[in-house]
Amino acid sequence: MALLDLQPSTSLLFCLVPLLFLFFIKFNKTITNTLLSSNSSKIPRSYPLIGSYFSILANHDQRIKWISDIILSTPNLTFTLIRPLNFHTIFTANPSNVQHMLKTNFQVYQKGHNSNTTLKDFLSNGIFNVDGDIWKYQRQVASHEFNTRSLRKFVETVVDTELSERLIPILATAAANKTVLDFQDILQRFAFDNICKIAFGYDPGYLLPSLPEAEFAVAFEDAVRLSTERFILPFPLIWKMKRALNIGSEKKLRFAVEQVREFAKEIVREKQRELKDKSSLDSADLLSRFLSTGHSDENFVTDIVISFILAGRDTTSAALTWFFWLISKHPEVESQILKEIGEKSESLLLYDEVKNMIYTHASLCESMRFYPPVPMDTKEATKDDILPDGTFVKKGNRVTYHPYAMGRVEKVWGKDWAEFRPERWLDKDEVTGNWTFVSKDAYTYPVFQAGPRVCLGKEMAFLQMKRVVAGVLRRFKVVPVVEQGAEPVFISYLTAKMKEVFPVTIEERI
Repeated sequence: MALLDLQPSTSLLFCLVPLLFLFFIKFNKTITNTLLSSNSSKIPRSYPLIGSYFSILANHDQRIKWISDIILSTPNLTFTLIRPLNFHTIFTANPSNVQHMLKTNFQVYQKGHNSNTTLKDFLSNGIFNVDGDIWKYQRQVASHEFNTRSLRKFVETVVDTELSERLIPILATAAANKTVLDFQDILQRFAFDNICKIAFGYDPGYLLPSLPEAEFAVAFEDAVRLSTERFILPFPLIWKMKRALNIGSEKKLRFAVEQVREFAKEIVREKQRELKDKSSLDSADLLSRFLSTGHSDENFVTDIVISFILAGRDTTSAALTWFFWLISKHPEVESQILKEIGEKSESLLLYDEVKNMIYTHASLCESMRFYPPVPMDTKEATKDDILPDGTFVKKGNRVTYHPYAMGRVEKVWGKDWAEFRPERWLDKDEVTGNWTFVSKDAYTYPVFQAGPRVCLGKEMAFLQMKRVVAGVLRRFKVVPVVEQGAEPVFISYLTAKMKEVFPVTIEERI
């Protein structure tokens, strides 16, 4: 609700409450810590008016793990977090509930007004931020394009070029000079170049040897981070007031979004001019394909492209970052992957060859079980409902399913759930010794979502990741530079990443 729509007394109350909170928190940290330490239950204590705000504040920097630990401590893998002013969010890792949300009662659980409003400035009416007919239309168009053979071939060419001409030479130079690289940054640059070529037919050159600061990439990163921070605030009114006044984080967000959207629009305009001058479509990038089929509305196409960049840049780079960390700690897994790579004929593997890299595929799935690129996803109930485990959902409640927690459920994954073991995804033929991949129920392992909103780019993502793994590991060993026993910190904005950097050295294989 807009501030101007409120009655004067109500407006004053809503303005004062956040200020009172900030005052209370600043001068009562001792009380906060005492209250938290006295609460032995995993489910956070709730108080009148402020709900579980003290616990939310105390666990701000580890909220994914904190919520996961609470979920896993409950008998039905579901609990309700009470936020200030009695706003309820239900968190679940129960596969029956997830199937109910994402498939059985799909029409009830939508992105909803809160999510749409919070991400409106950045994602606008892109596919990840809308419901209903707008979503269906974009889904239908995107589904057709993702299923074309020519797009798959284009993706193969883009990935191969970026791998052979940029990523491999950078790693070779680092190995020769014994320099330390931030491998997370390198993988993000790789993914960003890839998705810009695939989506726009545009090469930002973000992974050139000089590792330049691409203005668009920096603005995009800021837009993702600052948009996410809106969700974390105790009151939406706080960011809405800052936005109206154009101050603080909202001023930075506005600037970042303006850069992203103007840059994307200029590329759309350039592509429209390019297509107008050609009698036939020569380019296979997504933007050309959309425009050539009559989708000429500039804002509509820009929204779609920005959504594709978000999906293509952040998810694959996050998955690969954690994959390389995990195999560095499990040399036996790395040896099995190297054995599989060695059985292939080319240094840059063709689509059909990477498709048959079964053990590598299982290793990636196991890595994403521990560190899903999207560790939480939230829907909003459009009417009263009851989840299969008996949890009542009131209209307007947010319900969040939690892939991070779901990858840690002992009943699903066994007593050895904490072990990184790709073999849990495989069956081995005792006669031939060949592996067969055994997929998991999409509602037990919703890393790529499930139901009508299942990720269209799943096959493309695995293609890219396996080609990177094969191309890198065939020639190099990636060695993390960390103190003994130190573990990187898992954080999440709209998508997950390692906190700060992932420092590594590169060693040539003999």
